[in-house]
Amino acid sequence: MEKSKSRLLSLDILRGLTIILMIIVNDPGSWNHVYAPLLHADWNGLTPTDYIFPTFIFIVGVSIVLSLTKQSEKGLGRKELVKKIVWRSLKIYLVGLFLWLWPSFDFGRIRWVGVLPRIALVFMVCALLFLYTKRKTQLIIASFILVLYWLVMKYLPVPGIGLPDLSEPGKNWANYLDQNHLPGYLWRKTWDPEGILSSFPAVVTGLLGMMAGFILISKAELKDKLLKLFLMAGSLLVLGDLFQYLMPINKSIWSSSFVLITGGISCLLLALFVYYVDIRNQATRFKIAQVFGMNAIFSYTLAGIFYTIFYSKKLWGISLSTSFVEQAIEMGFAPKFASLVYALLYVVIIFIPTHQLFKRKTYIKL
Repeated sequence: MEKSKSRLLSLDILRGLTIILMIIVNDPGSWNHVYAPLLHADWNGLTPTDYIFPTFIFIVGVSIVLSLTKQSEKGLGRKELVKKIVWRSLKIYLVGLFLWLWPSFDFGRIRWVGVLPRIALVFMVCALLFLYTKRKTQLIIASFILVLYWLVMKYLPVPGIGLPDLSEPGKNWANYLDQNHLPGYLWRKTWDPEGILSSFPAVVTGLLGMMAGFILISKAELKDKLLKLFLMAGSLLVLGDLFQYLMPINKSIWSSSFVLITGGISCLLLALFVYYVDIRNQATRFKIAQVFGMNAIFSYTLAGIFYTIFYSKKLWGISLSTSFVEQAIEMGFAPKFASLVYALLYVVIIFIPTHQLFKRKTYIKL
């Protein structure tokens, strides 16, 4: 733990909003009753829910630049920073495995990848690139990955299948590598949305966040930084819109067009919050998001742990979420509305202990 320090409030608030939305979409009252915008696209396409995870990865990239720059200025050497990076990555990864195993700890069905493992991987790779490469090199690496990923996923023949087909799951290199080389439980049975190959473009999402981070730490006036963020956002959105004609927008395989589109959206959101929070000083309007943002991994982890209490039947013999939705439907509420209300109440439950940490100005950092 460490005491609160001066932080970029806009980034904390945006991070907090992504965590709140993660909890809402991950924990509806009933998966049988969910509004369409709160579900991921089945395959190709984009829904508002598909913005959430890449936005968090983008924020990870921004935070890397801000944090490591500050630590370097304090005199920490490269070797010390590498140790911190690797150790933190390992802790985030292990927490991800813990959440998957909780509460049964059935190691026979362990899932080696997932949300936190991907965050850990992107953080480690991007942070090491920050330490050992220049900004121009990072941009070249990002561009190379996106182009190579497109060529491999679109034109490199898959063993036993032939030319990849991105119109449906199962006929691409991401599926082939996961099915044949990724051990443990796979989220989609034969492939995983956080699998082997899609981790490469996910790193690019982190690198795009780093590009935004470099803008924020520059010596320019805050309004000039804001303009550069808007220009970056617009450029990424245009590139993503054009690239979708070469490779469809697809979160499940983290396609190159998906990286560019969501990178543009994330950068646009960051610019808007920099303007509204840091320039217009409206942070108090987003106090709840700030609370979550200052202890993001803690609140996400707590939501996973509390799932046993509020969703599973193992503790009470009944599912509290299912009972809530059924009772609300009997009272005349629309099923999807009842399911959403329960998810919002779950956010409130996670908010209570997270707010206690906020009041004490304390972070729990992995």
